[in-house]
Amino acid sequence: MKKSIQLILLATSMLACNKADNVQKPESSATNHVPVHVQPLTIEEVSPIVHTSGLFTTDDETLLSFKTGGVIEKVLVKEGDVIKKGELLATLNLTEIEAQVAQAKLAFEKAKRDQARVENLFRDSVATLEQFQNARTGLEVASRQLEAASFNRSYSEIRAIGNGFVLKKLASEGQVIAPGAPVFITNGAGHGRWVLKAGISDREWSAIKIGDEANVTTDALPGETFDARVTRKSEGTDAMSGSFTVELTIKNARGIASGLFGKAAIQSSQKQKAWKVPYQALLDGEGRTGYVFVTDDNQTARRVPVVVDRIEKDHVFVVGGLEKSRSLIVSGSAYLKDGSPIRLQP
Repeated sequence: MKKSIQLILLATSMLACNKADNVQKPESSATNHVPVHVQPLTIEEVSPIVHTSGLFTTDDETLLSFKTGGVIEKVLVKEGDVIKKGELLATLNLTEIEAQVAQAKLAFEKAKRDQARVENLFRDSVATLEQFQNARTGLEVASRQLEAASFNRSYSEIRAIGNGFVLKKLASEGQVIAPGAPVFITNGAGHGRWVLKAGISDREWSAIKIGDEANVTTDALPGETFDARVTRKSEGTDAMSGSFTVELTIKNARGIASGLFGKAAIQSSQKQKAWKVPYQALLDGEGRTGYVFVTDDNQTARRVPVVVDRIEKDHVFVVGGLEKSRSLIVSGSAYLKDGSPIRLQP
């Protein structure tokens, strides 16, 4: 009985093997190829667009300060006040400064008496020529010291240098302030040109030229776009931010206030060669690098690294990596790997 069961199992396995041999294996077909769309790669000359942001101000914005240091006695205006040329804005406590002026006056009067006395002695041949000259020099020095003390006295107060507005008050009454430290920021009463001061990187700095056109917008005026032009760019980095500064002069500015935040798109006049690549074709983008798939024979995909210049709404501008490629794969890239077989879609 046991032997007959073994014979039956053997016959069953042989029959199964014969059926398997009679079944044909499926051949490799086009279903293994990834369907893709491609476009030819052509390099073109494009003008970079630099996007930046900054604050609105006027070209006559001024920092006002005391020439001498001391204790602030009075601050007569506040932020937003309208000021007129020559108006008194702030004063220092003059106790120390008046003492210096009085001291200089006393020294001048003494030098004047000494010079007159030595001059009389010199005429009587009692004093020497050297003594007479020294006395005259001493009088001249004392006179100049009095002028300096009087000058410092006149600049121990701050007056408006023109009609305008107080944009910012940086110090208060009773505060001890150093010579030249800003107390007010003012600008003209609509007479200055409005500018947007923005920070840019070193690469953007090299792409921007004086005279380049720009479009400027601000969230304070939605839907409003101002035409602007690059009128100045710094020759060194800002010590605080470490970036370069560019100034855009606004044409036909209206409804703008100093300190508003603005955004600018600067159209560089400097041309560069680049490939215009659809946004969806770029993979694994990070900073200025990324990857795309290309094909040289329309049968195999090849993954190549590229250098990205900038990304716009629908396109990416590539400036390196595609020199030896013929066609770009613009769809189906998510299912590809290096060397994958492809099938072109019409």
